[in-house]
Amino acid sequence: MVRLLVPFLVLALAVAASVLSDRPTPKADFTFINKNDVTTLDLQRMSWMQDLRVTRLLYEGLVRNNLFTWEYTIEPAVADRWEISADRKTYTFHIRDEARWSNGERVRASDFVYSWRRALLPETASDYSGQFMLIKGGRAFFEGRQKKLDEFAKRVSGGEILSVAGRLAAAQALWDESLREFDKTVGVRATDDSTLVVDLERPTPYFLDLCAFPVFFPVYPPLVRQYEHLNLDTGMMECEQGWTKPPVCVSNGPMELKVWRFKRDMRLEKNPMWWNTASLKIDSIGIPSIEDPNASVMAFRTRAVDWVSDVVARYNGEMLAEKKRFYREHQGEYDALVAQGLDPVEIDRRLPPDARKNIHVFPAFGTYFLNFNCSKKLPDGRENPFFDPRVRRAFTMVVDKKTITEEVRRLDEPESHTLIPPGSIAGYTSPMGVRCISDAKDEAERREIIAEARQLLIDAGQDPKRFITVDMLFTKDGGHDVIFEAVAKNWREHLGVPVTLTQKEIKVFRDDSKNHNFMVCRGSWYGDYGDPTTFLDLNRTGDGNNDRNYSSAAYDALLEEGSLEADPAKRMEILKSAEKMVLDEAVLLPLFTYAQIYCFDANKFTGISSHPRSDQALYQVDVFGDGKGTDRPLMLPARGR
Repeated sequence: MVRLLVPFLVLALAVAASVLSDRPTPKADFTFINKNDVTTLDLQRMSWMQDLRVTRLLYEGLVRNNLFTWEYTIEPAVADRWEISADRKTYTFHIRDEARWSNGERVRASDFVYSWRRALLPETASDYSGQFMLIKGGRAFFEGRQKKLDEFAKRVSGGEILSVAGRLAAAQALWDESLREFDKTVGVRATDDSTLVVDLERPTPYFLDLCAFPVFFPVYPPLVRQYEHLNLDTGMMECEQGWTKPPVCVSNGPMELKVWRFKRDMRLEKNPMWWNTASLKIDSIGIPSIEDPNASVMAFRTRAVDWVSDVVARYNGEMLAEKKRFYREHQGEYDALVAQGLDPVEIDRRLPPDARKNIHVFPAFGTYFLNFNCSKKLPDGRENPFFDPRVRRAFTMVVDKKTITEEVRRLDEPESHTLIPPGSIAGYTSPMGVRCISDAKDEAERREIIAEARQLLIDAGQDPKRFITVDMLFTKDGGHDVIFEAVAKNWREHLGVPVTLTQKEIKVFRDDSKNHNFMVCRGSWYGDYGDPTTFLDLNRTGDGNNDRNYSSAAYDALLEEGSLEADPAKRMEILKSAEKMVLDEAVLLPLFTYAQIYCFDANKFTGISSHPRSDQALYQVDVFGDGKGTDRPLMLPARGR
């Protein structure tokens, strides 16, 4: 009888668990829409903005950036201090004694060694593995591990190792050998629980900035190891993602992950083990999953959410026009606040309450562009016309960027001819990119540019009347469709080529772009740190973010030369030459420099930064008048102060 009851008890428990997990969570102190669902919380595998934003809440690195200084000042985090050697190649970080994981265990220097090794494993497929190759021996380890994995796979496929036991023993031996090789050759080591020493291949002026980037944050090794297993066909150490999910997730940042329901919501709550928990003014953060842009704005207007992180509703141009009208109605007061050099959020806070001022448009450290597939052949085996830089230049020249920014976007975003946003990096000036029809002074010059573009196609051996159908790939969100329709119209009208538009769901799009399964696709990049290489590395041969599959030995050599140059001014000139190369060859087609568009009520809370880097430390949010915080505004000072 008891044995008969067991299946029913198991079923009852499963139903009960399902019902309990489906209960609505209590309202959080602060709620925001993250634009898209988080794709992964595996720190060494992430790349997308929505993943990075949540990671900054759950985890913490050695250092952090102060988002409320224009200089983006580096501040202590898990490391309370550090030393840099005279040759700028060795960094010694001291882990603070009070740094703890959410389970109460101490954060150790060896946790960073384990995490950074994960990023250097070929099987992790990190988009940012190249940044870890700045560490001494990092590239050699990565390439050596990859070579041995290739040899292992050949031995298995060739029938040299047949038995399961034999493959397991061989895979384990290879893994053990790789661990020894890492410890022996890679310049990152824990000399004790509190001391992490990092040796770089060469001086890297932005290395501390990288350490503040989430991919360099630590994971909790005892937990992650439970989800690792050796693939007996490839020899790879694979890792399942269960460790990133509640309730097992262990993190070391301000918040803990309590709920993660795919396509529904996430909930984060204060981590009592975080070393600086006394600084938190909120106890919980909610992240509902709302993909529809209009529904996102409506959720804000009905006070269901406090912040919309990326306003992409079709009418955002009208919303901005209404705010400008509000400013005009208070012109005198507005001008006086601007004259004081106040942060734009603080200006809005001091103006009279009005729903029209709740849209905020800030300049961003990001560029919107189109990717050309630079592979010699297309995925279906056909010759790829975009392999020829003359074809890419021709398609670039006939795009009317001004119409896209002024009539399609309508968000005061400057049209762009460069990859790196102009004026965004001190000491660096981008070269001018390819001239296009929106640069023409008059109709005669416009016709001249179009004629030159058509001739470039002919010079490349392409007959516009017989040109293959150009397929443009984009995602459903963000108004990409109207941008692509405008570009397609230019190409059809001025080059006479056939164009089709293909819209895909974001995860499918991401796979297609990473695998170069497209002809032309939408692209964008927000800089991760304050150096030109944060953009230029995108086109380095083999880089994880090189969706274009561009490869140039001359370009790679310029990046290498720049990394070796000790003189800052000379280094910037070398990097300028590198950017000029990818612009002249039209590897990608820059359209505009992003504006970051938020929805929030500045009179309700503080802690949202207007800095162009667009990062947010949302654990610093302080709700006005809730009795928990100091109600002290966090804001950027005037430039130069």
